[in-house]
Amino acid sequence: MTPEPQNLTVSRIPMGTLVRSSASPRTLFGNVMTTLTVGAAAIALLPLVAVLTYVIIKGASRLDLGVFTQLPPAPGIAGGGFGNAIVGTLVMVVIAALISVPFGVMAAIFVSEFGGKKPIVFWIRFATNVLSGVPSIVVGVFTYSIIVIKGGFSLGLGFSAFAGGVALSVLMLPIIVRTSEESLKLVPQEIRQASVGIGATNFQTVFFVVLPAALPAIVTGTMLAVARAAGETAPLIFTALFSQYWSHGIFEKSASLGVLVYNFSIVPGGPQFINQQQLAWAGALVLVVMILITSILSRLATGKRTY
Repeated sequence: MTPEPQNLTVSRIPMGTLVRSSASPRTLFGNVMTTLTVGAAAIALLPLVAVLTYVIIKGASRLDLGVFTQLPPAPGIAGGGFGNAIVGTLVMVVIAALISVPFGVMAAIFVSEFGGKKPIVFWIRFATNVLSGVPSIVVGVFTYSIIVIKGGFSLGLGFSAFAGGVALSVLMLPIIVRTSEESLKLVPQEIRQASVGIGATNFQTVFFVVLPAALPAIVTGTMLAVARAAGETAPLIFTALFSQYWSHGIFEKSASLGVLVYNFSIVPGGPQFINQQQLAWAGALVLVVMILITSILSRLATGKRTY
């Protein structure tokens, strides 16, 4: 005879709540820290917002088509622009990129993929860190002494866009090396192992697998280096100098936006120099916009990673 099933009453345990009291010490501490974090972020952005606002207010009123197509005017003459300075800046940045990008990326590949624990890897990293901290004016004087002036070990090419590009390439090189090395390290080790597992050599793995995977991040570092170089002034004063006219070659004096802003912003405060001062603000605005566009492109490149 089987016993009758008993009615078992299942006691329901009330579930706890994850909602924390607003008066608890942890909640108050979290709210305070969140407020401090937001305030610190706002303070950090304040200089950028102030600079952009002031430059836009002072320079936007002077922007027109003639600013981008005409030459800098003489004192006391209205109108004019800085079309040659825009072209000169772009030319020198391109020269700098053509010099620094191949050497910087190859150095990063050696340090990250082939160098291992060799002593030369330590010295390359050490030299890169030191070079990144060298003042830009020192780089300008160095380039002036080996390319511009005549005598000694200098090439004696004189002031030129080429000399300016060499100076900017020295400033870009450590940024490219460091960002490219970090970009290569971000590629998962499993990708390298898979490539070697199907029979690829170390060289083939690096140049046909790892490097394409890290390319978007490398482009980002290159864009950041370009933005740094485009805004430099001191090295170009010692190398490219300035020109009121269109340049007809990379071995001639060349105008640049940074030097133009410097030259036109230090003119006397008379009414005949108002046009130069307005052009200086307009040039500063164009330079800031160019750097912002470069930064945006670097962000877009970062978003296209393939790993």
